[in-house]
Parts: sequence; C-alpha cells; structure tokens
Amino acid sequence: MARIDRDSDNPTRADLERALGRYRPLFGDVVDDWPGFINALLRPPSTCIWSNPARIGADGLAALIADEGDAAEPIAWLAGANAGASAGILGGAFRLPHGFKPGQRWWYCAGLAHAQEEVSQLPVALMDLKPGQRVLDLCAAPGGKTAQIALALGNRGTLLANDFSPERLAALQGNLDRLGIVNCSTTWCDGGNYPAAAGPFDRILVDAPCSSEGTLRRNRGLANRIGRERSKRMASRQRALLRKAVQLCRPGGRIVYSTCTFAPEENELVVAEVLATYDGRLTLLPARVDGPITSPGITRWQDQLLDASLACCLRVWPHANDTGGFFVAVLEKAADAPGLSQGGDAPLSMDSGDGTWIDDLSQRYGLGSRLRRHYRFHRQTRRGLHLAAADHAPPAVPAPQGSGLFLHRTNLRPPKLTTAGALLLGPGATRNWLDLTPVQRDAYLRREELTPSSRQIGECGLGQVLVRYRGFTLGVALLHRSGTLESLFPRKWSGCAAGA
Repeated sequence: MARIDRDSDNPTRADLERALGRYRPLFGDVVDDWPGFINALLRPPSTCIWSNPARIGADGLAALIADEGDAAEPIAWLAGANAGASAGILGGAFRLPHGFKPGQRWWYCAGLAHAQEEVSQLPVALMDLKPGQRVLDLCAAPGGKTAQIALALGNRGTLLANDFSPERLAALQGNLDRLGIVNCSTTWCDGGNYPAAAGPFDRILVDAPCSSEGTLRRNRGLANRIGRERSKRMASRQRALLRKAVQLCRPGGRIVYSTCTFAPEENELVVAEVLATYDGRLTLLPARVDGPITSPGITRWQDQLLDASLACCLRVWPHANDTGGFFVAVLEKAADAPGLSQGGDAPLSMDSGDGTWIDDLSQRYGLGSRLRRHYRFHRQTRRGLHLAAADHAPPAVPAPQGSGLFLHRTNLRPPKLTTAGALLLGPGATRNWLDLTPVQRDAYLRREELTPSSRQIGECGLGQVLVRYRGFTLGVALLHRSGTLESLFPRKWSGCAAGA
C-alpha cells in the first residue's frame, strides 16, 4: 500500500500518482490520458440527483430548482439509458454545482428527488428490469439503487434489499420511506451466506463493497488507504457475494455485478474466477450504454492473460465524463442450469380491529377505496400499521426486518399518519388538507407554529391535516381551535429547513 505522509484528506498530484501508479499500464491501450485522469481526481465532483417519477416529471423538478435560482443540467445519456429495456427507472437525472445540498431543499424531503452519483446509476439501467420480476439487491445500503429498482418495477411486486449492517439498513429504510417505496422488504444478512430458502430471483444486483477508489473525488482521504493488498482482501468477500448471487439466480435470469473501484483484483479477476467456477452455466453479456465514454473490461493484467469475454464488461474512468469511476459486469445464467425451488412467503398479518384504523384514515382524508385496493396492510410492531404493495410477497427466510412503509402510528392518542405515509397518500386526499405559502412552508419545515388564513383552512376540520406546498405534500400538522397550525414535521428530517 502506498503511504502518503501529507494531509491524508488533501492528497497532492504526487500522492495520487503514487497511490494509483500501478494502473498506468492500462492507459494507452484503453484510456489514453493519464494526466487527465489525475487532474480529474483533484477536482471536486458535481452533485447529481434524479427525479422520482412516481411524484414529479423531470421538467417539473427542473422548474422547481430554477424557481429557487439554481440551474439543473440534464444528463442526457442517463435519460437515454432509462428509455430502453429499463424504461421508467428515473424521471430524469441532473447535475448541480459542487457543494449544492439537495437534502436541505423542501422538494427533496417531499420525496421528489434523490441524490446519487451519475455513474452509480449505471448498474440498474443494465438490469433489464420489468414489472413482475422478483429481484434481490444483495448489498443495498444506502438505498439509491434499491429505490431505482423499486420504481422500475412499478413499485409493485417483490424486491428484497439486503445489507450486513443494521445501521445501514436503518438509513436505507429512511430513503425508501421518503421516496414512497412500498414493494420492498429489507433483510439483515451476510450476503455471502444469504439463505437459499429465499430464492430464486429473476434479477440480482451485487453492488459489492469495495476499496472505493472511484470515489476519490469526494472521499479524498481514501488515497492513504488504497492499494493492491486492500484490493486482494476485498476480493475474497466479493467472490463470495457473486457466487451466492449465481446460486440464487433463476435459470435464464440476470446478475449485475458492480464496484466503484479501478482495481482489476476486485473487478475482472473476480468475474473471471466465478465464470470459471460455473463454466458453461454463466455468460457475460455486453454491458453497453449509449452516450457516456466507456472502456471495455481488461483482458490482460500484469502477467495474467484473462478470458477475452471480459471485454464485455464496462469501465468508466473519472476523466472521460467528469464523473466518478465505476465497473459493471452483466451475467446471464443458462436456462438449463440447476435452479432453486420456490421458498415460502412470510405472512403479512393484522390484528383484529386494525381494519378500523384504515377505515378511519380513509374517511379523514377522503381517500375512498384506493387504500384497500392498492395496498396490503400489516402490523410489524406495536407502534402501528405498515403498508406494502398489494402483490408484495416477502420470503419467510431470511425473516424480513421490515416490509413496505410505516404508515400509521396507532400507539398515539390520537393516532397519527406518519410523514412518509402522508407523502405517499397525500396526493389522493380530497379533504382535510391545505396549501402553504413559501413563508409558511419554511416555518413548517422548522417545526414552528403558523397561522393560516381562513381561506387556506377552508373546510378543514380541527385536528390533524395534511399540508402541501405547490400541490406537493410536505407532511402532517395539527390545526387547533385557535386557528394556529402546529407543525408535526419530524425532527430527524428538519435539515430541509436549512435551505429554506
């Protein structure tokens, strides 16, 4: 490992040359601009977001951002990637200036967008997702790719999001709740030992933990921790994850393996070893996306000659498109390969009397019969009710940590619709809602009390009401007899107020 004696959070050109110099032989044959590569790593990256197609179109989000005085640059090649076999993944992707903090904007907390580096959006675009498929995201946190998959499936059916860390799962669930994802169950498991009883799956994403060299533009301190030995250690775990994905994949199904590192030990060499293990049962498909400048996978590393089919893999170098670095391989399991039997489903059950809560909620906000028609309700905890897509069927093994979205706090008096539940159901509400002015919006996000006009209150009844801004739901508030409105916006989401 190359040691850097200077400030590890601010590496110099010479530092990066030493840390990454072993990759220089790849330049000239593949991406002939070593100085440009180092220059790119010394520049901070742009911020990238995508619009949530379940809530807003790309043009609509761009207009909201423009109204705040910022310019969102469309990423045309991502729009093209998502117009193909995986149509519907994203409403649109945009670049914003470095330092732009989307998490401090009201539209972000309203679940209209999600921040995700643009090359990180490649793997899902290559999964060939269609509604009705059963999908596993084996290394899912923090959840950006999981949400993309869920939306590409139409927010219906069965998606499993797994991670080895309960803390990372909690962060993932927060992102899924904000974006209104209801077709996903989370599992806490070592992905390399994921139970076969959960399978089979039509599509599996292995976005493997890696040395993260491709993120050096935003994680500068990594330059002091990368190197051949670290990559070799990571490769052992990566091989286990990819082998497990092959076992869990349905014959004829697809596996996408990805990393955000340059190291062949974590990329082509991992894929090559797994291909050899399952000789004849796995095929590398061309990983190609129109628009960005990409390079094929390498077929020679140091003194080792690799299988020519590894050229089907895809590499993205930071200087080619002014992005991070990334690697993607797309594998197809042979239709006549051995497969797993279908595992049992976990029951999503309700307590007696829970139906009354749903009826009361529907009546309060004028939701009609859509609740029972589109969703399955169940009780995961004593705190209240969750809801999932009507056709969501999580496995019994491994036991889900959570299924769907936490909707309704029934352990409070009076019971309360969660903010995530309000964002999901709010667009369909026909009563007990009101629109806020920009000043009131900011006060609401800061959890301050405000006084709406009688015109704004309209026919709202006292008690809990939904609050909207420009027609988009922000959450729940409490309308008092005095005419004041008490914000019930959650403290843990109140970072939005910083950008108000």
